[in-house]
Amino acid sequence: MIQSAWQNLTLSRLPAYRWRTGSYLWRCVAFVSQWRDGSWLLTYGGEALAIALIGIVLIVGPFVSTALIGVLLLAMGAYWALITLTDRDSMGYGVTPIHYLVFLYWAIAALATAFSPVERAALSGLVILTLYLFLFLLSAQVLRSPSTRNWTIAIFLLVALLVSAYGIRQEIYGVEQLATWNDPESLLADDTRVYSYLGNPNLLASYLLPAIALSGAALFVWPKWLPKALAGTMLFCNLACLYYTDSRGGWLAALALLLTFGGLLYYWWRDRLPLFWQTWLLPLVLGGFAVLLLGAIAVVEPLRLRVMSIFAGREDSSNNFRINVWDAVFRMIGDRPVFGIGPGHDAFNAVYPLYMKTGYTALSAYSIYLEHIVEMGFLGFGAFLWLIVVTFNQGALALRALQMQNRVQGFWLIGAIAATVGLLAHGLFDTVWYRPQIHCLWWLMLGLIASFYPTIIRKQDSLS
Repeated sequence: MIQSAWQNLTLSRLPAYRWRTGSYLWRCVAFVSQWRDGSWLLTYGGEALAIALIGIVLIVGPFVSTALIGVLLLAMGAYWALITLTDRDSMGYGVTPIHYLVFLYWAIAALATAFSPVERAALSGLVILTLYLFLFLLSAQVLRSPSTRNWTIAIFLLVALLVSAYGIRQEIYGVEQLATWNDPESLLADDTRVYSYLGNPNLLASYLLPAIALSGAALFVWPKWLPKALAGTMLFCNLACLYYTDSRGGWLAALALLLTFGGLLYYWWRDRLPLFWQTWLLPLVLGGFAVLLLGAIAVVEPLRLRVMSIFAGREDSSNNFRINVWDAVFRMIGDRPVFGIGPGHDAFNAVYPLYMKTGYTALSAYSIYLEHIVEMGFLGFGAFLWLIVVTFNQGALALRALQMQNRVQGFWLIGAIAATVGLLAHGLFDTVWYRPQIHCLWWLMLGLIASFYPTIIRKQDSLS
């Protein structure tokens, strides 16, 4: 009974890959697929073009304005539509249970826009959300190819290495602090917080989370010692740079990420371990990790001060600011609990001043979970949580299938799941998740997880 309810909740029994056979829309446009046979671009250069489109966004993301990213996302949407309409070989694997929840998420955002007290501002937010979803749709479609997946991740990791290396340089040589990021009354008031090319240490910390997870995965995926050495260098630089951001939310997120990554690695190798290590490896690793972490907090004073400030309540200026913003946010939610005020930064900026306390101007709710409720109501928040549940379930099913086949591509899936957990953990107390550099990575990670859906279907077909 419980298993059946879980399968229904996660849409595990939904034959998403058979949607074409019953789709009247697909029958109306199926003739377009015949054009693909005569297209040199899609026949010989389709994979390269997909890598280029996604790769350009990953390359320019940390360095350019949001307008250019929007244009590139629009181009992704056009290319996704083209390859989807002309694809006759995927057996419908391009549509997954995750896609259904993404559509539900978008539909509720559209309803929130329709009922918004600031329709124009909310419409702008809906358009921006739609552009981000194009990245998810294209990546879920094209990253099914292991070569495309490998190249795309390699591009991101090389760009992240440049970003983290520059952040480490800022720590060594010093850098101007662009804002009051430390409590002016604390012992760390003059401490340097690095921000690399992203202009904000919390934003940089969130950007580095997927880089940490995927560089860790690259240690297992990339063959031979030289690529593995590069992956190890990337992992070290990303972790060091994240530490130098002094982002408390980023540190907590990294902790959640590393625990998830380690737990999934244990799951991957558990059946191959002797019985003793199957029982004791995980407790020993977790215990050793806890001892090292507590030891570092006790010995390294800057780390101890930053960690203790988490529990300082209103005595820490950053904590106090967030608490005052949350007070206003709760009142906003109380007035519009069902559909919220509408999606997007502009809608929040238009409504928040009506509720804010004097002197506590904010651009967001400082929590992606509260932000969802404010913008899309509890309906949208429920859809978001459902999307997360379905995504992790699909990831777990695909990982099991890959683990049984001992396929090295499974480590990319481990990295994507761990990165998603890290981004969700960072979003508890910050909303840099909504910035283009991070939001693109969020939907890329979901697309990467969704791209393994054919693995699940092949396993189910082999068992039937």
